[in-house]
Amino acid sequence: MTKTYRVAMVGTGKVVGNHIKAIKSAGDRVELVAAVDVNEAAVQQFCQENNVPSAYTSVSEMLANENLDLVCVATPPATHKNICVEVLDAGAWVYCEKPLCGSLAEFDAIQEAEKRSGCYVSTVFQWRFGSAVKHLRKLISESALGQPLVVVCNTLWYRTQDYYNVGWRGTYASEFGGPTMGLGIHIMDLCLYLMGDWREIQANIGTLDRDMEIEDVSMAMVRFENGAMGSFTNSSLSPRQETYLRMDFQKATVEVSALYRYENKNWQFNIAEDSDDIDTMALWKALNVDFQGSHDQQLSEILDAMDAKEAPPVSGDEARRILEFTSSLYKSAFTGQLVSRGDITADDPFYYSNNGAVGANN
Repeated sequence: MTKTYRVAMVGTGKVVGNHIKAIKSAGDRVELVAAVDVNEAAVQQFCQENNVPSAYTSVSEMLANENLDLVCVATPPATHKNICVEVLDAGAWVYCEKPLCGSLAEFDAIQEAEKRSGCYVSTVFQWRFGSAVKHLRKLISESALGQPLVVVCNTLWYRTQDYYNVGWRGTYASEFGGPTMGLGIHIMDLCLYLMGDWREIQANIGTLDRDMEIEDVSMAMVRFENGAMGSFTNSSLSPRQETYLRMDFQKATVEVSALYRYENKNWQFNIAEDSDDIDTMALWKALNVDFQGSHDQQLSEILDAMDAKEAPPVSGDEARRILEFTSSLYKSAFTGQLVSRGDITADDPFYYSNNGAVGANN
């Protein structure tokens, strides 16, 4: 018999729709029993619209009154770490929006809570879970495309000054960073998921056209452990918006161009014009299913992990990789130094915050 997991929603703002859709798609595997928001009117309205029996304005109160298996967190970034730790210590798993937290120190505190509780946190990185990515990752793991050589990873989005004037945006303490953390982190995580560990990064950031503390542009050059080299650009100043990832392998170029989500049609696969390697093209064309990378798919795989009593996707070292990458990007940009993976340890101010302000996110 399939177990039905008791689920709660923390945060009922703009992004909650993706979670509600995912919960509904899970059918009898989940029951949404409670919701929390500091805005009492908002959480009451949310519960009425979605037939949720219990509304709270405090996570602590909810955890004291509800027997939960999983908590979905969709609150502003600076609240994530404390909510995750409290939920884990109460004995429930967490499915938390990105960025999971603001520093490696916060991530390591979450991991300590995981060890104490035996429960897990999975970070929302839905781009990993579409059919094209699953197919591509299999081809890469089988070395079917040859050695990876060149990567271009761009998040070119547009966000107005009004967007950054919202109370919790625009500072390192509250948002942890600009488009590097809030926008580009999706496709950068996907790039690292496909390409594997990175070795070193050299970066620059700038605040070119928005009035705020954090950057509105970042650019980085990256070398991977497998020898490949990549360029990464994150912008919130680009009127023609695009999310773009290109990977050049010895045998083929694979590209995706989309905005917030992709289908198979958003992907292109090309072999060199002087190549007659039809077998490689046939491998790509063997992709015969088409589903988006979505909260639905990720939640389904989290529930599978709960059934199996094993760690969910995008947890542990898989979740830490992108946070070490972004911390290192900021360290390189602020210091002008080349930063290697593993350089940021507990005696480094960038272990505690992305702008090197020790204790800012503690």
